[in-house]
Amino acid sequence: MENTILMFVFLILLVAMFYFFIIRPQRQRQKQHQELMDSLRRGDRVITIGGIHGQIESITEDAIILKVESGALLKMVRGSIAAKQE
Repeated sequence: MENTILMFVFLILLVAMFYFFIIRPQRQRQKQHQELMDSLRRGDRVITIGGIHGQIESITEDAIILKVESGALLKMVRGSIAAKQE
């Protein structure tokens, strides 16, 4: 009986640790990235996941046209934006 209760408490502690160290931080990062995606506007200077710096020329539901320093236009998936430059 005591072993069963001890094993049950250990299982609950293991699940709680898994939640607080893995699941919760991942959800927070996803929420921050979604807020970034929602706040993107034409003219914003951004950095992509691949490290490309550019300015947003146009935005659609799933794509972004990015103008880089050389003047070239790149069509990228909207989710590939990592951060805004201030």
